[in-house]
Amino acid sequence: MKEESWHISLFANVSALLFETMENINWAGFYIVRDGKLLLGPFQGKVACIHIAKGKGVCGTAWDADETVLVPDVHQFPGHIACDSASRSEIVIPVHRDGEVFAVLDIDSPVEERFSEKDKKGLEQIVKCIEAGMA
Repeated sequence: MKEESWHISLFANVSALLFETMENINWAGFYIVRDGKLLLGPFQGKVACIHIAKGKGVCGTAWDADETVLVPDVHQFPGHIACDSASRSEIVIPVHRDGEVFAVLDIDSPVEERFSEKDKKGLEQIVKCIEAGMA
């Protein structure tokens, strides 16, 4: 439990840092793999969905595919889960521990096409730092 508490604290601070420093975002946080589904973890933004099934929505798709999913317009994404109706674009990056997806970093924006390839690469680097800290 001591180890997990540290991850929760790290996820909380990363969520806050991203929410405060990235422009045009309305949600930043983590979903953690628990009991075969994604469970809401630390985040900044409006109230969110608590559970997400593997393969469902952008988060569940990123977990299932084990790859970053960048969605320019969430209304065009089949099965998008609309926790915040203001969200228009989204990026989700898997976080690994012991070779498995442990969590996903999810960031939403009220602006269509908000996230670029440059954002993707930068956020993937942040996730690599998180993963190195959990090793």
